[in-house]
Amino acid sequence: MEILWVLIALVMLGFVLLPFLRRGRGAIGLVSPDHPDAADPANYGFVREEELDIRMPGPDQDLMDVLDVVQRTQDYRAAQQLLAGTETEGERRWQRVQAFAGAASLELAQRPGGVGEAPGGQWLRVWRAEAPKDAGGAAVHAEFLVQQAWRTASPGTDEFRIIMEEAKAACGDAALLAPGDPISYIVELSVARGLGYSQKDFEQLWLKILDRAPNHMGAHLAALHYWCEKWHGSRELAYSFAEAAAARAPQGSLLAAMPLFAVFEHLPEVTLVSGFWQTEVVTKAVHGALHAVHSARPDDPMLAHVRHLLVFFLVRGERWSEAMSQLVHIDGHVGALPWTLSADPAAEFAVYRALAVAGYEANGGSPATLPH
Repeated sequence: MEILWVLIALVMLGFVLLPFLRRGRGAIGLVSPDHPDAADPANYGFVREEELDIRMPGPDQDLMDVLDVVQRTQDYRAAQQLLAGTETEGERRWQRVQAFAGAASLELAQRPGGVGEAPGGQWLRVWRAEAPKDAGGAAVHAEFLVQQAWRTASPGTDEFRIIMEEAKAACGDAALLAPGDPISYIVELSVARGLGYSQKDFEQLWLKILDRAPNHMGAHLAALHYWCEKWHGSRELAYSFAEAAAARAPQGSLLAAMPLFAVFEHLPEVTLVSGFWQTEVVTKAVHGALHAVHSARPDDPMLAHVRHLLVFFLVRGERWSEAMSQLVHIDGHVGALPWTLSADPAAEFAVYRALAVAGYEANGGSPATLPH
């Protein structure tokens, strides 16, 4: 009987993998890189897997330079100056707050400290101690606590709740220092999800963000998690939230891509129907995201986030040329959904990139025919 179950499992797995192993006009396989039939991503100027940057979804050289300085010297002042010079309402400030908090959290995980050894991320503690009235430092500290809760404890445990309550208080402190800044409230969206705010309390928090930054894409993505089926909402509520955001999106706003993120958050664990990726709900969401990408400002900090998710859906939908068109814009950075959900984001991205290249070439494409 056990053998029968194993055989059934293997057949089911074959149904899942087959669409990725046979594509287009001929068979497309993920063969070894040294195989003579292997499609080589390097031919398109794509970087090697080991050189992919998993820290950010796209380039932000100022941030990377400052992070290097802060982590090398353990002096927070470069980070303080960068945040002070970053516009309050913009997406880039939110990304930089997340990046600084994440860097401190990862440092602490790598060097928890001990007898005679200072813990990692000490620069953030010094920042808060020496500049308690600095709004940027307060926001980074609040986000640091949120990331610590998710990284070190399990939702529902006393440890998780204690850290989240501390993060909630830190959000309040940050809000007092910069009343017009939406960042502290955006950080609190994750607290609301973790602590299970009632829908009424969540909506009151959301209104504070809309008053300050009604078209903030990062805030909408953070809020979407709360409304998802796996947290405190449902598929219908999440879709409704995403579609309402897309409907009121001003010209050039990436909010038009929100339905694609809602679809992603509610993907089935296993997809056995090959036509799922061409269904109306998926196709409509993909087209909305493509429209958003084409009409967005080239320097929009959230553009890379949408492009990364589009690669995932376009490859799954066997839309090879369109997937390649997105890859030429984002290759080199993989710090975005869906890759960050993997234990090895670079490897996950590299698989989809290889499938896109193989599918593109199997249907007559080449480096010469790919526009940049």
